[in-house]
Amino acid sequence: MAERLNLGSGAPWEARAGYCRVVRRGPQVWVSGTVALTPDGDPVTGADAYGQARRCLEIIDAALQRAGARLQDVVRTRMYVTEITDWEAVARAHGEVFGEIRPATTLIAVKALISPEFNVEIEAEAWVETAGNDS
Repeated sequence: MAERLNLGSGAPWEARAGYCRVVRRGPQVWVSGTVALTPDGDPVTGADAYGQARRCLEIIDAALQRAGARLQDVVRTRMYVTEITDWEAVARAHGEVFGEIRPATTLIAVKALISPEFNVEIEAEAWVETAGNDS
């Protein structure tokens, strides 16, 4: 059986809520719901839904790399927006990153996210094809 790899981001709420930014087991990689944070862990302020989505995707890319995966390995994404009218802006950001990769995806409008500064949250799942994996 493949060993489980938990990689946290260092955010204080991870231990409190009992989760990690990214988990890998064998060829599978899961990236937790990701909001637009600065490298210091502060909310990205002044960004519209497109800007927040781009930042979420940058964070997801970095998390995947830490787990030995790439954006090209992503097979599923889920996007959450607090305003359904933002769907096109978020979809545009997603398309700029995943246009050639084309993972299965869902875009869902929700009442609220963890903090009112956030309008977008994105999560991702990847499958890493490597020789000798435990698939």
